[in-house]
Amino acid sequence: MTKAADESVIRSAPLFSALSDEEAASLRASMTLVKVTKGHTLFKEGEEGDRLFVVLDGKLKLGKSSPDGRENLQEILGPGEMFGELSLFDPGPRTATATAITDAKLLMLPHEKVLDLITLQPAVSLELLRRLAQRLRDSRGEQSDLVFVDVPGRVAKAIIDLGERFGETKDDGLHVKHDLTQEELAQRVGASRETVNKALADFAARGWVSLEPRAVVIKDYERISKRGK
Repeated sequence: MTKAADESVIRSAPLFSALSDEEAASLRASMTLVKVTKGHTLFKEGEEGDRLFVVLDGKLKLGKSSPDGRENLQEILGPGEMFGELSLFDPGPRTATATAITDAKLLMLPHEKVLDLITLQPAVSLELLRRLAQRLRDSRGEQSDLVFVDVPGRVAKAIIDLGERFGETKDDGLHVKHDLTQEELAQRVGASRETVNKALADFAARGWVSLEPRAVVIKDYERISKRGK
């Protein structure tokens, strides 16, 4: 990724979007670059949280574990997205485990510097609160989906969401390199791997998608979107 591309990603993050170019450059200079390899755990659920992260390149996942060992994949994060900000407003243990899905580059900022920033720049506080509010809305929507939407519908909805965030349009459709294993995709929609695979196979048989390792090509966006509603 070029320096210009890096700067574009950084400026899209909620922490930076409310700042002037000069202020953003100053904040960027105070952040530490962190590189993580695929499969590396950045922090674990229950650990004390004292820093915020912005994804510069790659993908990470936030997940929770139940007492019986089951996993729930709560969120997939890509370039320009931010995490770890919750403890700014409610200090306490991390509520999820952050793991790299691919090799990734992150920018890290200690919370005391974030607090200094939002004291001087109230607009940054509003952007952070908007981000938290969006996560709350998304979480409530996902809870409703688990009750009211069948597994194929949830799979379709997940594919569309991943496509909107990570997809690349080509002649044969929208290529979505989500980098998730079959098990991780199942964790994301709250279903068994077998049920999710059956739904994907059905979509492929209908010609809506074609399946590739850790990727999918959406060939009929309209039909898969309708199935996800």
